[in-house]
Amino acid sequence: MTGFVREMHRSANPLLVRVAAIAAIGGLLFGYDTGVISGALLFIKKDLHAGTFEQQSIVAVLLLGAMVGALCAGYLADRISRKWTKVMSGTIYFVAALGCALSVNAEMLIGFRFLLGLSVGTASFVGPLYISEVSPPRVRGGLVSFNQMAIVIGILLAYIVNFLFKGFTDEWRWMLGVAALPGAALAVGMLTVPHTPRWLMLAGREDKARKVLERLRSGDEDADVDQEMQDIEEANERERGTRLRELWRQPLRAVVLIGVVLAVAQQFVGVNTVIYYAPTILSDTGEKNAAALAGTLIVGVTNVVFTIVAVLLLDRVGRRPLLLTGTVGLLAALVVLGVYFSSSTLQQDYGWIALAGLILFIAAFAIGLGPVFWLMISEIFPVGVRGAAMATCTIFNWGANFVVAQTFLTLSGAMGRNGVFFLYAGLAVLSIVFFVLRVPETKGRSLEEIQDDLGSAEALTDR
Repeated sequence: MTGFVREMHRSANPLLVRVAAIAAIGGLLFGYDTGVISGALLFIKKDLHAGTFEQQSIVAVLLLGAMVGALCAGYLADRISRKWTKVMSGTIYFVAALGCALSVNAEMLIGFRFLLGLSVGTASFVGPLYISEVSPPRVRGGLVSFNQMAIVIGILLAYIVNFLFKGFTDEWRWMLGVAALPGAALAVGMLTVPHTPRWLMLAGREDKARKVLERLRSGDEDADVDQEMQDIEEANERERGTRLRELWRQPLRAVVLIGVVLAVAQQFVGVNTVIYYAPTILSDTGEKNAAALAGTLIVGVTNVVFTIVAVLLLDRVGRRPLLLTGTVGLLAALVVLGVYFSSSTLQQDYGWIALAGLILFIAAFAIGLGPVFWLMISEIFPVGVRGAAMATCTIFNWGANFVVAQTFLTLSGAMGRNGVFFLYAGLAVLSIVFFVLRVPETKGRSLEEIQDDLGSAEALTDR
């Protein structure tokens, strides 16, 4: 039995698992939309007469919306709570998904996808924040990674929906419209979960925070509610009155830099070219649309399987080993893809190499940068600045995602597919060097202990 499963058995609290799973539906929204647009784009470009710029805009405008959503989420999560911010996010997603399905031209579709982005950006930030604040240290890595698990399940579901609807009339409208279902599930589900004890303490509701914490730790043999309440209160007192500008003062600035580099690296290795454009990449190898969508299903299954592996290992092996191993693996995959698209012989006779490269890439990403980024930014920042700091990292993440999505087809035309993959490989090398030198291990430590070790708590005490 893995360490994560053993610790969850010791905690023996179904409520903890349930609230983490519901909060992680926000990741499903992101994952489904990311995956569904890859297949729908094959049909949208014909039906709505979308050229290269319009296709890139349909994909990338969601990311602009996500940047705005993440920017607002930091304020909203502290002001109206983590819980109500996610209820609002699910509601917006539900409305925007229906709007996308009913769009009559590319401009209308782009507008509703921007609205989807507002929801996705908000949910992607608040989900890991919520889960980290309700989880005990022993299983926090696995539970926060529920969010990444939901992302990859959403991607796989989208690939399945794309494949099933490929022969329907108005196939892309059905593909996009189905997204309304997880949006409704998030909005309704979050109505049934409690506020996090940390937010309740920040809001001055100590009695309610204690009751919620007691429910969340019920059945946990090692839980010490009094000590946990004291730790939260001390952290809150130390960080009360913190202002956004203090993120850029040392030593907080060094911690923010770690989060920002993780955010940018996660996208600049090119992961969402694989997710957004996998059918397009495979169709460039000579596969027809149906075969390209079928190949994409294999990529989606791989993503889910290796994310499960990561969830089971994060609290046993640690964050750093998975981060470094995964990034080295995806570097190897990028080199394979670069070599493949450099050789006309390989492209003519060995199309399976492209699929193998995509599978290796997504497997390596799923055990490393995929879950570790979202987990670590929920762990390394003090409570008083966690909302603002996580929002900052999320904005950088969506911004980098936008740059990659908006430029992939254009760069492919200018540099060739091989040039683009070699460019991503070079960025992966730089990322590995930074991870080795700067990224800490956070496994099995309380949020307060992590802050003390990084010096971020002292920064707020000495201000």
